[in-house]
Amino acid sequence: MTLLELNEVGKAYGAVRALEGVSLTVEQGRISCVLGDNGAGKSTLIKIIAGLHQHDEGSYAIAGEQVRLSSPRQALDRGIATVYQDLAVVPLMPVWRNFFLGAELGRFRLDVPRMRRITQEALEKMGIDLHDVDQPIGTLSGGQRQCVAIARAVHFGAKALILDEPTAALGVKQSGVVLKYVAAARDAGLGVVLITHNPHHAYLVGDHFTLLKRGRMAGSHPRSEINLERLTTEMAGGSDLAELSHELGRTDPKEHPPT
Repeated sequence: MTLLELNEVGKAYGAVRALEGVSLTVEQGRISCVLGDNGAGKSTLIKIIAGLHQHDEGSYAIAGEQVRLSSPRQALDRGIATVYQDLAVVPLMPVWRNFFLGAELGRFRLDVPRMRRITQEALEKMGIDLHDVDQPIGTLSGGQRQCVAIARAVHFGAKALILDEPTAALGVKQSGVVLKYVAAARDAGLGVVLITHNPHHAYLVGDHFTLLKRGRMAGSHPRSEINLERLTTEMAGGSDLAELSHELGRTDPKEHPPT
């Protein structure tokens, strides 16, 4: 089932074209990875999907309906949850308060016991081992905070989950933990968009790979048609690397073996 579909989307800020001719399909139970270096257009694409900015060209459809979202609330109401790299948490508040931030239970007073219990159950359902939901979320590792954000999106009924560089500031072990829960979100039936500049992380979980370069499509491949080596080369830009290598006077030793 197709949840989101962007076709030939473009976006300009004055004379600067941030996106041009970008297409992306997000399907239920699949992870679509969007790869690109800084300045590739990934952030602009996220903002269009999440309702922060409107596209200037092309079309954007949610569940087959053409839309022009004008706010993140409209995206949320349609089941699109976005987890940004900075997470937007309140570090000194406990985990359960952050889990329900903006969606607290109780009409006249907070139903604290219920929110604590639901938070614990939601985390356990995702396989997240967190013993104390009363601890300030700021005391958790970056990977743990990302996992809480993913569990929150699943609990509140997200159909599509957009993840902005969730492993960018994490070490190898924490990145592995986060990717495990990204896969868990897919297995829970969500359509996931994983934004990353790391082809190794993308290839561990991705079902489809879209490459951006300077705001344009540089490739679009299902997993069955590409391996990690080729994905890494396309992500880095094979011709650009060859040109840089030539300028630096570096060549492949296989091409010029020592005599």
